[in-house]
Amino acid sequence: MTQIVLEGVTKTYGVGGTELQAVNGASLRVEKGEFVSIIGHSGSGKTTLLSILGGILRPTSGRVFFEGDDIYSYDSDRLSEYRCGKIGFVFQFASLLPMLTAKENLLLPVAFHRQSLPARAEEKALELLDLVGLAGKADARPSQMSGGQQRRVAIARAFMNDPVLILADEPTGDLDEETEAEVMRIFAAMNEKKGITFLLVTHNSELAGQAKRRFSMSNGSIGEFRSSS
Repeated sequence: MTQIVLEGVTKTYGVGGTELQAVNGASLRVEKGEFVSIIGHSGSGKTTLLSILGGILRPTSGRVFFEGDDIYSYDSDRLSEYRCGKIGFVFQFASLLPMLTAKENLLLPVAFHRQSLPARAEEKALELLDLVGLAGKADARPSQMSGGQQRRVAIARAFMNDPVLILADEPTGDLDEETEAEVMRIFAAMNEKKGITFLLVTHNSELAGQAKRRFSMSNGSIGEFRSSS
């Protein structure tokens, strides 16, 4: 089943009286349950592309389909439901709320998505923290955790609403090699056992190489990945 279709997507910004084209006629097709990576240098348009896919940033032109629906034909409420109910985001930075504990930061997506917390929400948050190796940090605030630990909390948070698609933007950027490998093992397990689709963007060729299908992005355009070796 085709889950994601981008058709000629562009995103243009006005900067100082000139136009900057962050995404330039990008087209892409991703099947449900795939693990796809897009590799590109900083400024190639990767983060903008993920924001468009995630329903955060409306494209200037082109269409974005998710499971057959053009998401930018939705009204604001339905687009919010798409973001909260279907998508798990892993951003470049942890973006944790400093006044909340690790567990409370995980509960935020559930709290925003539903009127009241499900009975198992706290138990699930603890299970996810255990999954990323932070079982003992549930009551720690971000200031009491290392940068790598904060990133792992953010990764766990992405799975709280049982997403069907994970959009990951440089998800291991500030992790050591051992922790990076563990995170990628978690991603692979979630992909294989739960059928969650992963779209990962990165400048790291080794990380991108762990995906089952790879693309490259340059000057806002997507192409098939070609190894330099």
